[in-house]
Amino acid sequence: MGNRYELSGWQLTDLLPDAEDDTVQAHLAALTTAVEQFEGQRAALEAFDQGEQDLDLVPLMQQLEDISERMYVLGAYGSLWFSADTQSEEALRYEGYMQQELTNLQNRVIFFDLWWKSLGDEQAAALLPDPEQYPDYVYSLQSDRRFCPFTLDEQSEQIINTKDANGMSSLITVFSMLTNRLEFTLEVDGETRTLTREELMQHAYSSDAALREAAYRELFRVYEQENGILGQIYASRVRDWHSENLGLRNYSSPIAVKNLGNNVPDAAVEALLQVCQDNAGLFQEYFRLKAKWLGLEKLRRFDIYAPLGGSDKQIDYGDAVDMVLETVDAFDSGVATKAERVFRDGHIDSEIRKGKRSGAFCATVLPSQTPWILMNYTGRVRDVATLAHELGHAIHSLQAEDHSLLTQHAPLPLAETASVFTEMLLTDRFMQEETDPLVRRELLATAVDDMYATVMRQAYFVVFEKAAHEAVLQNKSTGDLSEIYRSQLAQQFGDAVDVDDIFAHEWLMIPHIYHTPFYCYAYSFGQLLVLALYRRYQQEGEAFKPGYLRLLAYGGSKDPDDILQEMGIDMSDPAFWQGGFDVCRDMIDQLKELDI
Repeated sequence: MGNRYELSGWQLTDLLPDAEDDTVQAHLAALTTAVEQFEGQRAALEAFDQGEQDLDLVPLMQQLEDISERMYVLGAYGSLWFSADTQSEEALRYEGYMQQELTNLQNRVIFFDLWWKSLGDEQAAALLPDPEQYPDYVYSLQSDRRFCPFTLDEQSEQIINTKDANGMSSLITVFSMLTNRLEFTLEVDGETRTLTREELMQHAYSSDAALREAAYRELFRVYEQENGILGQIYASRVRDWHSENLGLRNYSSPIAVKNLGNNVPDAAVEALLQVCQDNAGLFQEYFRLKAKWLGLEKLRRFDIYAPLGGSDKQIDYGDAVDMVLETVDAFDSGVATKAERVFRDGHIDSEIRKGKRSGAFCATVLPSQTPWILMNYTGRVRDVATLAHELGHAIHSLQAEDHSLLTQHAPLPLAETASVFTEMLLTDRFMQEETDPLVRRELLATAVDDMYATVMRQAYFVVFEKAAHEAVLQNKSTGDLSEIYRSQLAQQFGDAVDVDDIFAHEWLMIPHIYHTPFYCYAYSFGQLLVLALYRRYQQEGEAFKPGYLRLLAYGGSKDPDDILQEMGIDMSDPAFWQGGFDVCRDMIDQLKELDI
């Protein structure tokens, strides 16, 4: 690897050289020309429908792919710019303007998608390109047809697109602006500090119990001032979701919309959620053990991420990058070479700044481009794990970079595979190198903490969403939704953890339930899947790697079920999901056995 990387923002010049009006208008003009040329294909579709001429879909798909790439570039530039600075008026202006322009252009090419979905199955099958020569086009076309029963006429689809651009999408942008401008005040080491949410919540992992509690109370104090607005935004999101997807498109349930988009059977998702709820007692057992290790009679919700070792160890960013890249390199040198492109190309925003979006994500724009990673690095061990996680997402995309834009992105249920796997490689490395039993216990406990956060907590967010969508439609208040959330916290923690009343309002702070309803089960899916895969890696060693790398290389070019079946996995079998929890239990048993 060799290079020494420092905290920095990212550069977006690989998308656009700048955001000057001349540059933006030139790209929009080229996109508009491509759209106008594609609109000329209406005549060919009409002639085919009337039996007047044959039709070759390949040129149409090539044009659509070109249009999609141009749209992705313009849209991603605004999204990444705004994420780096949610208080920038220029970024907000660009994003709003571009969202409107791209929506209008999308409405002009939507006719092909609607025409394709209007064909009968036999007629559509006869038009598919040669699967040997154009496998990505074939899969994309076949995959689109699963939405046939839920697709409306062209004018209705255009109205919905326009409505979303000017309505719900704008409201979610307001949510991001509102929550990312919030500031928090906390006394640390005798000094009163003004912090971002990201900086504040680092203290939830502090060895100081009073500081952990103070951080949470400050979080809720500030958010409480916005609860009325946030509750209204959420209720509007739910009603809009229901009106479009159940009222107009006739989906069977609110979550079925996301399931179809993920190409996962409803039964598989329900099996996953049920197994998660059935295993709540496993983490309750762990939290009782953790209370004993911390010298507490009973764990409080403030304490669930408390470190066992009392260490506030800081890791320099450059060291963290080296550590993650070396870990990936030990697994597969070719993958590591690809992964370093994220840093070499300046596609990571790692520093903390006021106004920057909280959290972390990896954004893949085009197969020909290195993905972009956003995180807020504070120097904790957990931040090193976050870096490994997001770099895992980039690895997944880079492994699938030979596919079309139409099929590169992994389906959501598999999108967490490489990210969680890379995290586990890092944890395994830590455990192998560390000899101090106290530190080993801390590492294992941190891994179990993360499994709780990624599996159980995320699953219960979705369980809450299912109940909350129903409650909003029954005109329940924000307070009523908080009571639903409180009752599910009681189910999740049982009598193992004392949960302060303030946590009943926690749901108001979860960005995913606003941005992408029912998204969060992908985290549970990905974590449990990877636990099973990692167990197989430990057993099979080198023999495991080709199949795993092939899984990543598929990207989104096959159905998730087909990809997993190739690995011998049945996603609808509760026993499979239980297997992931069995790995969690093994780790908890290892913690019990440490003689400390």
